[in-house]
Amino acid sequence: MTVDQPAAPTSASPVDPYDGRRRRRRWPYALLAVLAVLAGGAVGQRAHPVVLRTEVEIAASPDQVWTVLADRAAYPEWNPFIVRSSGRLQVGQKVTNVHRIGGKTMVFKPTVLAVQPGHELRWIGRLLVPGIFDGEHSFTLTQTAPGRTHLVQQETFKGIAVPFTAGWLRGDTLSGFRALNTALRDRVESRYR
Repeated sequence: MTVDQPAAPTSASPVDPYDGRRRRRRWPYALLAVLAVLAGGAVGQRAHPVVLRTEVEIAASPDQVWTVLADRAAYPEWNPFIVRSSGRLQVGQKVTNVHRIGGKTMVFKPTVLAVQPGHELRWIGRLLVPGIFDGEHSFTLTQTAPGRTHLVQQETFKGIAVPFTAGWLRGDTLSGFRALNTALRDRVESRYR
């Protein structure tokens, strides 16, 4: 009994000695393509940041609003968004803020950019290095009449990771801004009436 054997190839497949070198030469181009996409995303994100802005009218002077806003040791008593905050409010200093966003707490350590009592508090937080996920947060107080303050809370988000979180920012984070504004107004007005 004989068993049929597969036929042996009549000639060896041609081997291209340069094939490995060609593949090795392609990786720099792939890396450059990825970097170009990331750079394009970063440039586009700088041109079109995500901006969250909330406003509230408070029946108190800017100095009275500032007194409550700057008393960060009392945040656990009234603030539903920044539930704890510590560190010196001085330009160039880092502060530690614990945010409650969507039922979870997150710790941020931004750098203070502006402290003007009765007018402005501003800081910037970054994820790892600049350009990935940067958020510049501000509270601006403007007197609109004697004993009345218009407060604007705003954050501008820039970086290549921002487009992937825009929905979350406009949902849970913006809700947190609104809750803070309402709680701040109630706290100030109950204290200074």
